[in-house]
Amino acid sequence: MGHPTGFHLTPGQACDLDGADVLLKDIAADTILADKGYDADQRVIEPLQQQGKTAVIPPKCNRKTPRPYDKELYKARHLIENFFAKLKQYRAIATRYDKLAETFLCAIYMVAAIIWLN
Repeated sequence: MGHPTGFHLTPGQACDLDGADVLLKDIAADTILADKGYDADQRVIEPLQQQGKTAVIPPKCNRKTPRPYDKELYKARHLIENFFAKLKQYRAIATRYDKLAETFLCAIYMVAAIIWLN
């Protein structure tokens, strides 16, 4: 568990929501676990609800009306973090040796496949 369903490479200065705009519309899961960076009504929460999906995303501390979320289910998000920890064990990924974004993304796909097969 905790294996990725897709990747989208964004510039270093881009926010997490830029990748979410691309990846969330085609996701097949019924429940989406994400961190506070994805607590955006119009870009994430509402589109997922329209698709009949459950968003398990804790509310940001500056939200005027905090949304409820399943705290027990959110604990499973550590599996996602574990994947990124495994991914960063590969030196070329952790330090981003590749000059071209396409080459870096190819390396991520290759290492993700290795992790998935182990």
